[in-house]
Amino acid sequence: MIKPLGNRVLIKMKENEETTKSGIILAGSSKEKPQIAEVIEVGPGEKKNGVVQEMDVKKGDNVIVSKYAGTEVKYEGEEYIIVKQDEILAIVE
Repeated sequence: MIKPLGNRVLIKMKENEETTKSGIILAGSSKEKPQIAEVIEVGPGEKKNGVVQEMDVKKGDNVIVSKYAGTEVKYEGEEYIIVKQDEILAIVE
C-alpha cells in the first residue's frame, strides 16, 4: 500500500457516468476530468515549529480537489493521485 508522507493525501478520482438526453452513456474519459475523489490514505501531517499539524481529512472522506492538482501514480493496476492537503478544496458530506 502507498503511505503518503507529511501533509500529502492519496486519493482516487470517482468515475461519474453521465447519460445524455437521448440515453447515451458517456464514460469518464469522454468528458471533463471529475473533481470529486475518495481519500484512500492520509499522511501523518506536516511538522511546523516542532509540532505536527493534524490533517483535516481522513480515510474514506469524499473531497473536491483542484482540477489539475497532484501527481498521478499507478500502483497494482489502479490509478491514484497524491496531493498536498492544501490542494483539497472541500469535504463532501
